[in-house]
Amino acid sequence: MRVLGIDPGTATTGYGIVEGKGSRLRYIAHGAITTPAGQSFSTRLKTIFEEVSRLIQQHAPDAVAIEKIYFSQNVTTGIAVAQARGVIALAAELAGKPIGEFSPLEVKNAVVGYGKATKQQVQEMVKILLTLDARPKPDDAADALALAICQVHAGKLRKIQGE
Repeated sequence: MRVLGIDPGTATTGYGIVEGKGSRLRYIAHGAITTPAGQSFSTRLKTIFEEVSRLIQQHAPDAVAIEKIYFSQNVTTGIAVAQARGVIALAAELAGKPIGEFSPLEVKNAVVGYGKATKQQVQEMVKILLTLDARPKPDDAADALALAICQVHAGKLRKIQGE
């Protein structure tokens, strides 16, 4: 199963592609989609949509994994991220790709085995699980790789359960 993990944001949207076969994980790619602050918000969303669509076409994932939205203190930022998440979900839907949604707690449990793991612990486990030379950068891309790993594990679980 090949998964495109996406950590949504309006300034920086991280992405990571991971393939899972049996008990093995294989790193494919990671990076970030960046949009200049000076652009209109709708132009930034268009860029995110186009780049995610391009990644789906280029890497042909079986599924897309995206972080669930949660609001902490800044509702305005949360709304902007939700809009970015919407264009990402649209790109996946138009490409016919199923979408897995995971909370930060679920991702930490899947990657580290501990729901209160730090960002550094998650990044270190991503590095180990994908046999990378260094922790992936930027942080948004590391989070996206963790989301992809989480989706690979979730897909295996559904297969075991016969879904």
